[in-house]
Amino acid sequence: MSNMPNLSLKNIALACKGVYMGPVELEEKVICGAVIDSRLVEKDYLFIPIKGERVDGHTFIPQVFEKGACCVLSERELENPAGPYILVQSTQTALKELAAFYRRSMQIKVVGITGSVGKTSTKEMIFSVVSQKYAAHKTAGNFNNEIGLPLTILGIRKEHEAAILEMGISDFNEMHRLAEIANPDICVITNIGLCHLENLGTREGILQAKTECFAHMREGGIAILNGDDDKLSTQKEVNGRPAVFYGIGKEPKTDENGMPMAEKSIYATDVRNLGFEGMKADIHTPQGVFAAGITIPGEHNVYNALAATAVGLELGLTLDEMKKGILEAKTIAGRTNLIKVHGMEVIDDCYNANPVSMEAALDVLSHAKGRTIAVLGDMGELGENEKELHYGVGRCVAEKKIHTLFCAGNLAREYKAGAENRWNKEEETGCETYYFEERDDMIKALRSYVQEGDSILVKASHFMDFPKVVEALTK
Repeated sequence: MSNMPNLSLKNIALACKGVYMGPVELEEKVICGAVIDSRLVEKDYLFIPIKGERVDGHTFIPQVFEKGACCVLSERELENPAGPYILVQSTQTALKELAAFYRRSMQIKVVGITGSVGKTSTKEMIFSVVSQKYAAHKTAGNFNNEIGLPLTILGIRKEHEAAILEMGISDFNEMHRLAEIANPDICVITNIGLCHLENLGTREGILQAKTECFAHMREGGIAILNGDDDKLSTQKEVNGRPAVFYGIGKEPKTDENGMPMAEKSIYATDVRNLGFEGMKADIHTPQGVFAAGITIPGEHNVYNALAATAVGLELGLTLDEMKKGILEAKTIAGRTNLIKVHGMEVIDDCYNANPVSMEAALDVLSHAKGRTIAVLGDMGELGENEKELHYGVGRCVAEKKIHTLFCAGNLAREYKAGAENRWNKEEETGCETYYFEERDDMIKALRSYVQEGDSILVKASHFMDFPKVVEALTK
């Protein structure tokens, strides 16, 4: 098993500002892994016990030594421990300090990704592209917060040459803490949308919070930004270097005042939407043009491919390598995952939801074959305008000419109202709408409604537990 260079018990104690308690002869021992879950401990691992609401990791210290842990961190003195430990004030702070120390001790290119929507799908696309040339490591799932990010960094091994790290925030100063740990060479920001308005207030607030990452980039680091986003396109220079902008179409888009936004050095033309089969586009770069095939549906994936191309160029990949990486990119479960079953096509996109990602998913559905059915649940964390934002998604369902809307949740009645408001009285056309307070009542009605040939989108915020809807449709 490969160990973690530079992470001797002595260096760990220094990084965490802790006190090493154990035999002197073990101080130079190097760990093979670091985890906070006692079930994941293997031989020569460091165990970092975290005090949670329900469980205190310190209670598992005896068990982890039995499993072969070579050291543990602890917030309290231990009586007769079965191995060495490092006494720290806060294990959670120590986790962050250790990850920051480890990252800085390695010669590895770090790509930090943030934005309101599409962080995880952009990360998967960038990882697929970068992996064509380098041994790359990435954030698992959406392990992107103040515990997940340090753990991802501690998963880097000496064979890795690049790390693709997702950074997710919901409040001011959070990005300062995350980016300080990640210390990225490249910062990618996907967009400034309408997420976390409860804490950040406005899109200006979101821009301010996301761009905190610039303060912690490596010297000579580069920012890669969506040039079609009116907020991001204002960030022309970052830390004294021109930002790299990407987008759809060669000409700059215009902002709400009709002023041109950013000049894009990487852009897509001839974008073709193949519905559930994905997208095609020609991607233009300073090095030349290539025809990109994207197997994941939705126009937003063209933006992901452009961001990945920009990162690939910075890291010296060829056009062929980038083309291959884009073609091979996959989704992760619960995110625009296409399931073909019982003669139907189901898009399982129920990991999370906000107005921007809802509209993108509805656009994918609108290009699908057969009868199109949107199955939507509530979106969370939208602040005081939550009703209007749900209503707007309902209008979008009708505007995209989706055949049927099934919705459930407290706020989902606004979807129904928005969709019905767009009913075309002259043509007597519009969307069939069905609203249910309870998800399980909706599932019963939905199962008897669907038939062969239907294309179905299932999407809601995580707390609505819509994987149960997907399960009911596919089992």
